[in-house]
Amino acid sequence: MGVDHVNYQIILDKTIEQIKKAGERPRLLLHACCAPCSSYVLEYLSEYFEITLFFYNPNISPRSEYDMRLEELRRLTADMGLGGEVTVVNSDYTPELFREMAKGLEHLPEGGERCRRCYAMRLRKASEAARAGGYDYFTTTLSISPHKNAAWLNDIGARLSEETGVKYLFSDFKKKGGYLRSCELSKKYDLYRQSFCGCVYSKIQSKTQNEK
Repeated sequence: MGVDHVNYQIILDKTIEQIKKAGERPRLLLHACCAPCSSYVLEYLSEYFEITLFFYNPNISPRSEYDMRLEELRRLTADMGLGGEVTVVNSDYTPELFREMAKGLEHLPEGGERCRRCYAMRLRKASEAARAGGYDYFTTTLSISPHKNAAWLNDIGARLSEETGVKYLFSDFKKKGGYLRSCELSKKYDLYRQSFCGCVYSKIQSKTQNEK
């Protein structure tokens, strides 16, 4: 069966069931892109994992946008009552690395090869941080978006897991109404919802589409 046809939600359900039966509470490094995408994932996983939110997003531009998303993430954990349970770690802001990675791919539409490499860049950093921190699992909130390719994300995560030795938590958080629930939680906590993915190229595309 190809990765495009794998039901990652079923895999996640089975993993959580195993964790519950073992009576464990594993440590999870959860790569986070923004507060709206993190809201449902935190609500869902905080019952089963000890979570650290890892904010590494060199694609986000400008710096003011980056800072806004980071602060909203911190506010969300406090407002959800997870402030004492969930730690937010701000990794280095290195937009120059993203620009170098995107060279020659600037013209591609959202959802193409530039995005796939961006996923890999951010997940690699998360996997390395998970290994360094002795975490049991790592994963990302990115799959909650209808615009993100869950098969790509899980394939990248699986490959990085083999490299680092840290288990990747397979997931597709848009399943089971996850995306709709994130919208409800965003309204409940009055979260800032960005109008573009994060990079300057996605901002240009979003603006162009809105003008049509």
